[in-house]
Amino acid sequence: MQLSDKLVLALPKGRILGEVMPLVRGAGIEPEAAFDDPKSRQLEFKTNIENLTIIRVRAFDAATFVAFGAAHIGVVGNDVLQEFGYSDIYSPIDLGIGYCRLSLAVPNELSDEDMNTSSHIRVATKYPNLTREYFARRGVQAECIKLNGAMELAPSLGLSERIVDLVSTGGTLKANGLKEVEVLTEITSRLVVSRPAFKTRPREVTYWIERFREALGNVGGTK
Repeated sequence: MQLSDKLVLALPKGRILGEVMPLVRGAGIEPEAAFDDPKSRQLEFKTNIENLTIIRVRAFDAATFVAFGAAHIGVVGNDVLQEFGYSDIYSPIDLGIGYCRLSLAVPNELSDEDMNTSSHIRVATKYPNLTREYFARRGVQAECIKLNGAMELAPSLGLSERIVDLVSTGGTLKANGLKEVEVLTEITSRLVVSRPAFKTRPREVTYWIERFREALGNVGGTK
């Protein structure tokens, strides 16, 4: 896909957006007023930088927009990067925000013996690739049922005994009779760039990487 003349920054909706905006503004990028209007249905926003716009999309989609050249820079969790393994995404900076973990969870009543005796299991998850790889390393064939939310319902409704899902405090798991048994990967959000954009517009892309790096240092983040 041919890259457009304007530079596009893809930001994820939800919790991460609130955490990343101090860095975005610290890098010198100020979106138009509609960006902060909860009633606005806009998805693309002008900024104080003439040729830079922001798109606000779902977390998984931010990676896709960057990978296929529709956006040049983005903020993406390393869970998404690991799940999809896009070769056209380069991740120069760990922003140190959006910390959580991708974990295996099971019903409280499931014993260790029951967990370790099956060679074929069913798992509900938003991350089928990471999940299959995790169990394959243990010699277990995992049948993954793709869900985009409400993962915690799967065991109680008989869809699967196991889930692999994002965990922050663990409160949702406990409220639904589940226990966290193993962490597949620790997660933070990363600044990512399109490799084709890096090749064709190196000065612009490098400029914004450095602005984000400076902003991260100014707010006391970790690289």
